[in-house]
Amino acid sequence: MIFLKWVIRPYIYIQYFFQKFTKRGTFGADQAVYIQKPYEKTGNLVKDGLFKHHVKQFHESSCSVASIVSVVNTLLEKGGSLNGPPVTQQDLLEKVETAHWKERMSDTGYKGRRGLPLHTLGQVVKVSLNAYKIPYQSVETVQAKSDPAKSKEIKQILRNRLEQFEKKGNCLILSHFDQGSFIQDLHIPHISPVGGFDPVSGKVILLDVDPLQAYPYQVSFDIFYKGLSYDYNIMFRHFGYGEGGYIFIRV
Repeated sequence: MIFLKWVIRPYIYIQYFFQKFTKRGTFGADQAVYIQKPYEKTGNLVKDGLFKHHVKQFHESSCSVASIVSVVNTLLEKGGSLNGPPVTQQDLLEKVETAHWKERMSDTGYKGRRGLPLHTLGQVVKVSLNAYKIPYQSVETVQAKSDPAKSKEIKQILRNRLEQFEKKGNCLILSHFDQGSFIQDLHIPHISPVGGFDPVSGKVILLDVDPLQAYPYQVSFDIFYKGLSYDYNIMFRHFGYGEGGYIFIRV
């Protein structure tokens, strides 16, 4: 935690103010577009459910909890098993003990570690679905790569899966990304569900669980992938954060 306070935080604030001063990244042409128009149901039960059960994180490091609980409630309702009020974030933390999830959400973290790195997120997603007896075909953790030679196939598969989510509603995508690549904020790891995709324009809608983000927003597919593949360098790697990626849930 001392390392985070005295090394990482000054570094990411310098990044933030440099980009703001030079009007680069999200302070330039790469800005997300906020969607303030009320959501209208599409008949896609998965997509409609994610908008309905979208919640904001209760803690600065609890984006994983808000993201996963929206998935759990969406799939419970889709399967006709949501009897009574929706599952809350606290319900989820009490029920799922893997990876010391609850401790990671505390002020001090678990052994100084807070939040969930990509591969730990994949484990917690799978255990959460099992805990609520939610049927699914597979849960896949995909690490994005910034190297053009390695990313070509990953990007094509991702685009196909985004179309599958939008058109068929038989899957969900939880993105693990650099928040500063999408909005005017710090370059820190963040987690939120994908809420939509336009195959024609290539725009990806994010249901950001950050309470400071009052509306969903959309970014281009290229910016979306840039945020997923952002390299947090050695300072964040010390805590298990390398390049981001996504969790693909096939239902």
